[in-house]
Amino acid sequence: MKEQTKKNRSILISGSSITGPALAYWLSRYGFQPTIVEIAPTLRTGGYKVDIRGRAIDVAERMGILPAIWQASCNMREGTIVDSQNQPIATLPANLLNYREGRDDEIVRGELSRILYAQTHNDVEYLFGDSITSLVQNEDCVKVTFKHAAPRTFDLVVGADGLHSNVRMLAFGDEAKFINYLGAYVSIFTTPNFFHLDHQELYYYTPGKVVGIYAGDGADAKSFFYFASPQLSYDYHDSEQQKKILYERFRGDGGPTAQLLSALGDTPDFYFDSLSQIHLQHLSTGRVVLVGDAAYCASPGSGQGTSLALVGAYVLAGELAAAAGDYRLAFARYENEMHSYVEANQKLGIQGAKDSFPHTQLEILLRNQITRILPHLPGKGFVAAKLSRTTQVAANAISLKDYEN
Repeated sequence: MKEQTKKNRSILISGSSITGPALAYWLSRYGFQPTIVEIAPTLRTGGYKVDIRGRAIDVAERMGILPAIWQASCNMREGTIVDSQNQPIATLPANLLNYREGRDDEIVRGELSRILYAQTHNDVEYLFGDSITSLVQNEDCVKVTFKHAAPRTFDLVVGADGLHSNVRMLAFGDEAKFINYLGAYVSIFTTPNFFHLDHQELYYYTPGKVVGIYAGDGADAKSFFYFASPQLSYDYHDSEQQKKILYERFRGDGGPTAQLLSALGDTPDFYFDSLSQIHLQHLSTGRVVLVGDAAYCASPGSGQGTSLALVGAYVLAGELAAAAGDYRLAFARYENEMHSYVEANQKLGIQGAKDSFPHTQLEILLRNQITRILPHLPGKGFVAAKLSRTTQVAANAISLKDYEN
């Protein structure tokens, strides 16, 4: 697309994880002037593995980053369910286990963040170690104050800052009005590769809970804990409080649990949050718009958060370019384009949250039996084929416009 934008060129984006840099890439390409503000002092390079499926792969290809994604692929080979003594019960190929098909891939979130930063840092202004403290909209701009930097004025502001979005809180109000809890919590953190895994995953189920660990070929691994629970009251900024919650929920469980919990005190990273979704009547208010988890988080139960981020960034930037900076028109078109895609993936997230936790010992036994026989059934078997099809339908539930023609 030739540079044609004549108005609303300066755009502040809050968040430098995946959504923000992806959006900045496209905005810069279309002649806008994006600035990214990030509360972390440097680029966040850790994190868990994330799937990139369906239309998100097409977006990555259009960005020119698909070869880099494939080079940094996790290349997981298989996942194994173990019993309370860490003995294998059943093993599945990783792609079958995670419903990936064709060009779909899996990458550590931090690796994708590095790729996007490398693609954008020469053309995009990054403000690390800072955050927005106020937004004041008027007829022709948004006045922004920061925790550290001097106040500035931007034409538009984008919240790409996750489930607990600061921009959403400042512009839309308390997140309690928009968040929908799905009945479970997740924690992920780095541990030693206790079980000498080589591009492998382990899973251990108890009623209402699942514990797992995965690793490539290095000394470190990622452990993950999911558990069903009534909604808890805790400070999501207080990691020590969250570690105590996790420890109390899982202590005494068998399988790999004790060894993984032993790494809690020394882990260099720690993530704990609810499986929740964000539901907004509209994705924008005036000159402020939301994208990614801040706008329509589908929850980790969907496996589609990164794909929603990449596709949402592509569509929002494309619509702003197509509307020559007419933000009212662009925001309305962006919301319309994303509606069915978001809806399909949020339904997937709700179902994923329900399916993640066998709630009785009988359900666990049935799941284990099904997992044992799936690799031996023709065509992946009816159950696996149905689950994979549901995921793939959601991953492809949007037709991408070509905004450069």
